[in-house]
Amino acid sequence: MLSNGKQMPMLGFGTWQMETDEAKRSVLAAIEMGYRHIDTAAAYHNEEGVGQGIRESAVPREEIFLTTKLWNTEHGYDKTLRAFEESLKRLGTEYVDLYLIHWPKPLRNESWKALERIYKEGRAKAIGVSNFHRHHLEELMADCEIAPMVDQIEFHPYLVQEPLLTFCREHQIQYEAWSPLMRGRMLSEPLIVELAKAYGKTPSQIILRWDLQMGVVTIPKSSSECRMQENMGIFDFELSALDMKRILQLDRGERSGSDPDHFNF
Repeated sequence: MLSNGKQMPMLGFGTWQMETDEAKRSVLAAIEMGYRHIDTAAAYHNEEGVGQGIRESAVPREEIFLTTKLWNTEHGYDKTLRAFEESLKRLGTEYVDLYLIHWPKPLRNESWKALERIYKEGRAKAIGVSNFHRHHLEELMADCEIAPMVDQIEFHPYLVQEPLLTFCREHQIQYEAWSPLMRGRMLSEPLIVELAKAYGKTPSQIILRWDLQMGVVTIPKSSSECRMQENMGIFDFELSALDMKRILQLDRGERSGSDPDHFNF
């Protein structure tokens, strides 16, 4: 549950690098499998497909938690409002459940004021940020009326960022993981393979279960229906406290994506 009382499913479905038609098919399949949390972004150029998949499903819109994001070229108060309207049009919906600032670019505080307006108008049921370090959050929170409800960041056993995780917990900001499997690189980690055998699960299920027990919302992405189903198989077992700690000790600050303090896009 988010700080405003909004329910956010702990397991979601990511759509990064999916083209429009693939996004439509995958989102429709994911919803039919039981996913109720769908993540996209203006920068993914597939909002139309995501929206079509949601509409063509048999599940009412209000039962789907839908996230999209503001891209880096659209920062500033007025530009953010226009960009949000364009996202709604592409998605074919009157509201989103979560709207995020995708990266901490200059003018992000002005953009945040637009997100606050969107939230007050009820067109985004929750608002937050993505790829914000602690200092980005502190700067934003010193100048905002409504604190971010989510920080979606790269998170996996090789990149935990415990100080940021602790800060978010202390301020009721939900930690959310993108690239939870490190683009597949975590699946061959010896400890993860060992635990998968011990629990009778797959490596991806071990990692995603670890995320959930860490209190981190996670949004794995796959266009394979077999993998999509596999990723859902994490609610019928629990990792021991010792194994949770062993996985945590894999942390080595290694990224698969860009550092939010050093990016040029």
